[in-house]
Amino acid sequence: MTAAETGIRIELKNVLLLTDFSEPSESALRFAATIARQYGAELHALHVLVPRPLLYTSPEAMAGIAAMEEAAACEMQRVDSQLAGVSHETTTMRAPDVWTAVEQAVAASNADLLVLGTHGRTGLQKLMLGSVAEEVFRKATVPVLTIGPHVRGGAHGGGRFHRVLYATDFSAEAKAAAPYALSLAQEAQAQLVLLHVMTTSGENGARGAAASSIADAMHKLLELAPEEAKLWCRPEPVVQYGQVAERILEEARGRKADLVVLGVRAPEGPVALATHTPRSVAYRVVANAPCPVLTVRA
Repeated sequence: MTAAETGIRIELKNVLLLTDFSEPSESALRFAATIARQYGAELHALHVLVPRPLLYTSPEAMAGIAAMEEAAACEMQRVDSQLAGVSHETTTMRAPDVWTAVEQAVAASNADLLVLGTHGRTGLQKLMLGSVAEEVFRKATVPVLTIGPHVRGGAHGGGRFHRVLYATDFSAEAKAAAPYALSLAQEAQAQLVLLHVMTTSGENGARGAAASSIADAMHKLLELAPEEAKLWCRPEPVVQYGQVAERILEEARGRKADLVVLGVRAPEGPVALATHTPRSVAYRVVANAPCPVLTVRA
């Protein structure tokens, strides 16, 4: 990727907020509202009702669905009041699953960015219950900003990013995320940390190979940022060794990052079964990051 390609400044005209009215969704709402104000974007708030099939089998069950919809409408009124001063609309949709509704809403709203909170379930709990957040950020064709359970309330300026951490393995997916990291850093005049994690020391541990690998990675990192980026985002290349997710989280905590930016792959098979595969690196970061995580699919 050339400097010209990464120098593109992104525009956000429509932001889609997915909410289930939980505490993580409340945090996501604050970030979505701040971003919408900054970019002059329209904010579309969506809540999805997913009734169990058995609820349709009796009049009593149908009354239960009506009660769910009434409760959701009341919660949406509260969301509406919290978005006073932001150009917005609210929608409650009934669908067989969350992703079906999100996919339709992204298309209908012409969304440029999707924002949601997650409870950060991992391990067996995630395998059994699935992960709405991971399904969304792996399937969505627009960038997804996920606010995990470890993002402190009121921290990170509620959407004002002063230190952006962009992690890359130099894949096509990672390169697709680079313009967003650069553009958001430019928008906020933020420091930009360019991180590459090497899983082995010098490819088989040889000292000379290690130095060569580090030098090559540093060169690739510096190439990602155009020369003029030094005027507004202070890019800093960093190469680390170790487990990828753990090193990304370590850097995010140690540098007090306000935002982590990652490229992600499309799902291969059921998303819930990716818990113990390399594809779950992004989810482990999302679930444990001290700051929001922006994921971008190639």
